[in-house]
Amino acid sequence: MATDLTVPRTAARLDVAPIQRRTMRLLFTTQIIGGVGVTIGISVGALLAARVAGTAVAGVAQSAGVVGAALLAIPVTRIMARHGRRPGLVLAYAVGAVGGVLVVLAAATRSVPLLFLGMLLFGGGTAANLQARYTAVDLAEPARRGRQLSLIVWATTIGAVAAPNFAALADRVTTGWGLPPLAGPFAFSATAFVLASVVLLGLLRPDPLLTARRLAAADAPPTPAGPPGGAAPGNAAPDAAVAGGPGPVAAGSNGVAPAAAVAAEAPAGGGAGPATAPVGARAPRAAGMRLAWSVVRGQPAARLGIAAVAIGHLVMVAVMAMTPVRLGESHADADVLRLVGIVLSLHIAGMYAFSPVVGWLTDRLGRRAVILGGVGLLLAACAVAGTAGHHTPRLSAGLVLLGLGWSGTMVAGSTLLSESVSAGVRPSVQGFSDLIMGLAGASAAVLSGFVMQLAGYPVLTLLAAVATVPLVALALRPVPTGAPGEED
Repeated sequence: MATDLTVPRTAARLDVAPIQRRTMRLLFTTQIIGGVGVTIGISVGALLAARVAGTAVAGVAQSAGVVGAALLAIPVTRIMARHGRRPGLVLAYAVGAVGGVLVVLAAATRSVPLLFLGMLLFGGGTAANLQARYTAVDLAEPARRGRQLSLIVWATTIGAVAAPNFAALADRVTTGWGLPPLAGPFAFSATAFVLASVVLLGLLRPDPLLTARRLAAADAPPTPAGPPGGAAPGNAAPDAAVAGGPGPVAAGSNGVAPAAAVAAEAPAGGGAGPATAPVGARAPRAAGMRLAWSVVRGQPAARLGIAAVAIGHLVMVAVMAMTPVRLGESHADADVLRLVGIVLSLHIAGMYAFSPVVGWLTDRLGRRAVILGGVGLLLAACAVAGTAGHHTPRLSAGLVLLGLGWSGTMVAGSTLLSESVSAGVRPSVQGFSDLIMGLAGASAAVLSGFVMQLAGYPVLTLLAAVATVPLVALALRPVPTGAPGEED
């Protein structure tokens, strides 16, 4: 029996490398396409919402996309857990495409409810792009996970930086087809999402997550039956896998279930586990947010990590969301899309282009130092952008600083959070952090439109700067020496 297991396991391992190379090439391509689709719509979303519904609710429309991405992550990840990455990614892109079409219809009919529904579903494109990063590490060798995930981040950056500059072209082309102004970019977004979903549906085979689960099930040593619903799937198994688990799918950091849990789910699994193992696998997910909150509440480093991610994102979204509207105050329609494209491209480059350097500094200088450095850049960004008036180069410089500050708080905060909790609860805590980040960004987008209309852009940047005060207080708070997740 042992011989029968060894041969297919070895054969499967020989197949992992070409499967991973194929998966990476496919993800790299679709991330560029998806990045174009997401960003070309976002770059004109606030302008279109201001035209259809008024400036005061322009931020609300932008926040609908953020909320949509967060909400869609729930069914998408549930589908992935049961059926693999491919159907989940395809569904997310398809929903994003439907959202793009609804936004175009809303622009043509000037329907505010349809606009909000379209923007909500448009968040599916963002949800797909985020989930693709986890797909990159399902079959990655442990020593290469970070590099391979970063390749997918870079692919997203390529599409995101290039996309805003296509907005004006898309608008000119589709206006000739009879579409209303500012609707064309969303038509192009829908097309990009459809293309990405079709490519993934046809070519993402074999599914990397299902393949990783089969390998984990094959590698799992036979174990005696434990108590039903025991703690192993949620705690002990992940720690063991991280400490020295075999193969490319150690649990915890990459979203793959522990070997003991996936053995019951894998199509090629043994005959004895199904009656009890799924119960143990589902229990942590059912109590995921409650479990995460209980862990974070007692862990200062985890609280700082979540605060850094959430507050950095809040400041970035609040200022960035209303920058196109600010440019629209002083430029004609013929010029504003071109300028928005340039300014947002520079901003997105600030967010992503230097992320490898930010990661190196995080390891070299420490997590708290980089978080504080990111806060300093966010404050500088608010000062520069808020005092720029209608001077576009100065406003552009402020948006670049805004992107760099976001990168510092995001990279260092995420690193601190991940290392401050045990592997068994890490996925739940990371999901909790993403939820808080999404709510913070959505709230910032909603409120920014009202602040912009009532008090103007300079006041908006001032309030965004004030929002960093709690984060500074947390980062400067003394911590016990040797606390988990803290530098020595």
